[in-house]
Amino acid sequence: IDLPYLDRGRGYIHETKAQLGMLRSISKAVYRVWSPESALGVLREAVRTALTAPTGPVSVEIPADVQAAMLPQPDDFSPLPVPISHPGESSLDQLAERLATAKRPLLWLGGGARHAREGAIRLVEYGMGMVTSVNGRGIVPEDHPLTLGAFNMNPDAEAFYQSCDLMLVVGSRLRSNETKIYRLKLPEPLLQVDADPVADGRAYPNSGFVCGDSAVVLSGLADRLEGRLQIDPAFAQDLAAAREAAVAKLQDTLGPYDALVDALKAVMPPDALWVRDVTILNSTWGNRLPKLSDPRNGIHALGGGIGQGMPMGVGAALGADGRKVVSLCGDGGLMLNIGELTTAVQEQADVTLLVMNDQGYGVIRNIQDARFGGRHYFTDLRLPDFATLAKSLGMPYWSVTAVSEFGEKFREALSVKGPALVEVEMQTIGPFKVPFAGPPVKTE
Repeated sequence: IDLPYLDRGRGYIHETKAQLGMLRSISKAVYRVWSPESALGVLREAVRTALTAPTGPVSVEIPADVQAAMLPQPDDFSPLPVPISHPGESSLDQLAERLATAKRPLLWLGGGARHAREGAIRLVEYGMGMVTSVNGRGIVPEDHPLTLGAFNMNPDAEAFYQSCDLMLVVGSRLRSNETKIYRLKLPEPLLQVDADPVADGRAYPNSGFVCGDSAVVLSGLADRLEGRLQIDPAFAQDLAAAREAAVAKLQDTLGPYDALVDALKAVMPPDALWVRDVTILNSTWGNRLPKLSDPRNGIHALGGGIGQGMPMGVGAALGADGRKVVSLCGDGGLMLNIGELTTAVQEQADVTLLVMNDQGYGVIRNIQDARFGGRHYFTDLRLPDFATLAKSLGMPYWSVTAVSEFGEKFREALSVKGPALVEVEMQTIGPFKVPFAGPPVKTE
C-alpha cells in the first residue's frame, strides 16, 4: 500500500485493518518506515531489537512507494551494537557462594542459554548435573554422562530432582508443556538467571534471581567456582541411572518404532540438522532420543501448531552450509504447507523429508479415544498419493511399509544431494504400544 492510503479504510488493494496491531501481536516489536530517508535507521534499530535478549521476531512495514524511492548509496551500512546485560559482580559472587555449598546441584538450561556453551560445559565438567528444555538441547553435548538431556519431566527425572539440593534455571521459561503445567516438582532452592527482568518468578517461585546474559553469568560462575565444588560422589551415578531408566521407559512405549529410532540414529550424520514439526513422533521420541551435539543442530517449533516442519527444513537446508537436513513431519502437518514441496525442488534444498503417515490427525484421534469414548470427529484426512506427487515434482521417493526396511531406505535418501521424501506408512507398520494423547499432566 502506498503511504497516502495507509490506515484509511478505503479498500486499497492488500489493505488490512490495523495491520500494525496484527503484526504487534506476533512480534517482539513493530516498526513502520515513514520515509525513504528513515529506512536505514529503522532497519538498523529493528535488527538491534531482534538480537537483543530476550531475542524475538521483529516486523517492519515499508509502504510500496517508499520501497520504490531512489536514494544515494549510504556510505555506512554497519549495524548498531547489540547490548548485553551484565549483572553486578556482587550478584555473581552471591550466586556462586550459594552454588559452592551444594553437593548435588543441577542446571536447567533453556533456549536463552544456547550461546552460553563455554560456561555451561565448564560447570558440568566441575561436576554439576544438567537437564534441558527442548530448546536448550545440545548446549552441552547430549552424550555427556552428566546430562539428563531433555528428559525433564519423566517420572524418573522428577524422582531424581528430589535428591538434588539446588537447581539453577538459566534462560528458560519453564513452559507448561515441559513442566506438567507448572506442577512438576523441581529441586529447592530454585535459583533463576534470565536476561529478561520480568521473568523473575513468572513460572515458578524462586529463592534468588540474577538478571543478566546467560553467557556472561555462566562464564562468571565457572570462573568463581573452579576447584571449589564438593560434589556428592554418588551424584553422577544417580543421574546416569535416572536417564537410563527414562530412556528405557520411553522406548518401551514406542512399540515397533523403537527399532525405527535405532535405525535412524545409526544412519543420520552426526552433524545433521534435526528439524521437527509438532507431531506425535517428535513429542514422544524426536525431542529426546536422537542426541544433539550442538544447540544449533536442533530446530523445533515450540508454539504447538503443526505444519512448520517442512518449511523450516527447507529454510535450514538453504543455510546449512553443506550439512544434511532431516525434517520430521506428520502427514497432517505436511498438508498445511504442501506447496512448499515445489520450493524444495525448485531451490534444490538438501533436505530429507521423513513423513510419518498415519492417515489423519493422530494425536486428536488419540485424545478423542482417551477423553471422549472413541467418538472420532474430523480426524481423518484425504491425502494425495505421495509417491505420485513426488514423481510429478522430480523428487526421489521411498516408501517404508516395514521397520526392517527403514534403515537402508533412509540411508539411500540421505545420499541424495537435494530434496528427497521418505514416507513411513504407519497404518501398515502398526500403532505405538502406548498411544500419545498430549503432553503429560499432573492431576493431584
